[in-house]
Amino acid sequence: MKSLFHLAFNVTNLDEARRFYGGVLGCAEGRASATWVDFDFFGHQLSLHLGEPFTTQRTGHVGEHLVPMPHFGVVLALPDWQALAGRLQAAKTTFLLAPQVRFEGQPGEQWTMFFCDPCGNPIEVKGLRSLDTLYAA
Repeated sequence: MKSLFHLAFNVTNLDEARRFYGGVLGCAEGRASATWVDFDFFGHQLSLHLGEPFTTQRTGHVGEHLVPMPHFGVVLALPDWQALAGRLQAAKTTFLLAPQVRFEGQPGEQWTMFFCDPCGNPIEVKGLRSLDTLYAA
């Protein structure tokens, strides 16, 4: 079964969100109104609505780091992840967890980075040499 993921959440400023999701992340904008905007988030639908972003706490253990929970993100092929990391660094993005490799040489080896959108919504982007290894144990 082929499916697409849809996530709707709040942002405090649609113009800032457009600059970040469209400009920095390179996501194509879809439908919009005065109070919301859709983006093609790497093949999945994000609907950003004006409102108070969800509350997060750094309670998620990633190696020796605590990352914000809840968070959302995407898994990319490694070359795409590297290109996105470069765009984020060029945009002077503040990382909660800088781009790095985890589980190196082990099943589940992955590159990861955590950052927030301008409204404080935490995002994780993972990179894999092969997307087929996402669930490797």
